Amino acid sequence: MVGSVSARSTAVKIPSTRYPVERITLPNGLRVVLTPDRSAPVIGVAVVYDVGIRSEPEGRTGFAHLFEHLMFQGSGSLEKLAHFRIVQGSGGTFNGSTHLDYTDYFETLPANALERALFLEADRMRGPRLTEENLRNQVDVVKEEIRVNVLNRPYGGFPWLKLPPVMFDTFPNAHDGYGSFGDLESATVADAQSFFERYYAAGNAVLAVSGDIDTATATALVERHFGDVPARPASQRPSFTEPDLSAERHESYVDNLAPLPAVASAWRVPHPVEDFAGYLPYVVLAEVLTDGDASRLVQRLVQRDRTATSIGGYIGFLGEPYEVRDPTALILQAHLPAEGEVEKVLDTVAEECDLIATDGLADGELARTQARMATHLLRETDAVLGRALRMAVLEQQRGDPGLINELPRLIGEVTQEQVVAAAAALRADRRATVEVQPGRSA
Repeated sequence: MVGSVSARSTAVKIPSTRYPVERITLPNGLRVVLTPDRSAPVIGVAVVYDVGIRSEPEGRTGFAHLFEHLMFQGSGSLEKLAHFRIVQGSGGTFNGSTHLDYTDYFETLPANALERALFLEADRMRGPRLTEENLRNQVDVVKEEIRVNVLNRPYGGFPWLKLPPVMFDTFPNAHDGYGSFGDLESATVADAQSFFERYYAAGNAVLAVSGDIDTATATALVERHFGDVPARPASQRPSFTEPDLSAERHESYVDNLAPLPAVASAWRVPHPVEDFAGYLPYVVLAEVLTDGDASRLVQRLVQRDRTATSIGGYIGFLGEPYEVRDPTALILQAHLPAEGEVEKVLDTVAEECDLIATDGLADGELARTQARMATHLLRETDAVLGRALRMAVLEQQRGDPGLINELPRLIGEVTQEQVVAAAAALRADRRATVEVQPGRSA
């Protein structure tokens, strides 16, 4: 039961940023976000497609990530590696990444290379070069990535691959987003073409350009290069909602490469888009519990009790609180000393949450956390590419890229009472836990 809370709940005054935002939509459905910043002759260009790990069909685990690789293998008008040469030859950098709810492609370039970046992104939006040779080559690349990052690494896939199947029951939410070798090897060019046609339509994408641009000139260039990309029906994203847990779930597995035990727990949180006001207190709570040496669980578990060697907390299995849809979770993960006891760690987490729920927060605890979070937010979007990427995803998921300006202020407006209520909701009967037991390397 939540006890009385003192008046230490005054909101922190954090000002909004003032990044300009201009939005247009082309006739083919492509949404465009422009945010000029003439302070340096640099631009960030990001294209976000509304397709991610949760969109993969059964029997094709890892396909969203595999397709991201295929988008760099040339197009109908450019040979393989041309994209690399053009961007790097222009003094720029580029990459792409696959997430639960979207896939992004991006470049940072000198401002005078804007048209080249727009040409390249429009070119592969029309159609990547999907050949048997490219597919087989990239399947091998992805398999090697899995070996390096998961199979041959201590704690590989912990907890982002190991915890979802404990917490969730449906394939979209629970399956291995990196993919099984069997599913990857059985993928066909026809599968890739079907995936492209379903998800890589202009109407399923957002283009964001940030930096040293003139908006009228940039708009004309966008229309020139993307305007004739054929319009195709945008895929309708289904709901991936699942009921909350009604009883605790706890599983363990042996990691033969792990030298020490580890544990991660997750609790469902409110809808990050439809109930943003109810969601933000959990984002703040994760930081109150684990961010910095002064945080509650670092002080208790690491510094005082020494029952853990490290503790971290965040929202979303990929740690992206403002770029994820429902369902998602607050996650706490800890590494333990050789003789550490998982149950002691879990009991301590429960005790600290109960203390917040009954006694509230210490003087200055919330304000300190909010100020640090606002600083992190401002740093993440200070670079033009970080700004373009966040605006593109905010447009994609919320239709509101201007929320980027309000996030620091909204974090500062979260009250102690809201954080107390969030802490009270982290009950054992709503908890999913996965435990790593060290194997022969211990």
